[in-house]
Amino acid sequence: MPSATPVTVVILASGAGSLASALLDAAEDDEYPADVAAVICDRDCPAEQSARRRGTPTAVVALEGDRTEWDRRLTDTVAGYAPDLVVSAGFMKILGTHFLERFGGRTINAHPALLPSFPGAHAVAAALEHGVKVTGSTIHLVDGGVDTGPILAQAPVAISPGDDEITLHERIKMVERVLLVAVVRSIATKGVVIEGRKAHIP
Repeated sequence: MPSATPVTVVILASGAGSLASALLDAAEDDEYPADVAAVICDRDCPAEQSARRRGTPTAVVALEGDRTEWDRRLTDTVAGYAPDLVVSAGFMKILGTHFLERFGGRTINAHPALLPSFPGAHAVAAALEHGVKVTGSTIHLVDGGVDTGPILAQAPVAISPGDDEITLHERIKMVERVLLVAVVRSIATKGVVIEGRKAHIP
């Protein structure tokens, strides 16, 4: 995927949009090697509203009815923007077989824990419940499992004795935004090498 011209990115988001905003901010720099073609959401949410205010194309592909049909609609919507890279940035839906057949190997996800520990939607709460002293953020390739794809990058976040889910998640998101922007930059300029369960950016 290395390219002399900016790679085209589509962002998938479901929530507040802090990760999406970090990438949109980075892409405003002419030196950043990626352009955001669209932000696609599964619901009306602040991420979609923020992108629209910036003038970035948006779409909402709501999960209604048959999940396989939704997967096809999402795939077709993303494909309409011809992305080189898809970034799941707080997208709270599991991507289906049809999507991964089209975009597997070039879809990445940001997860608020140090995988393989604490996969799933409640990673921050789970880290606190288990009493670990360090958690963090992981950027990984998306596969058919729940946060099981090859890991590209990780950054640690220490857990303080007084942390609750809100304070810890805010500190993770600060690290996550920086890490995601850096990983997208590296993928855009160097590509990704996948070797079975492992992947790295050369």
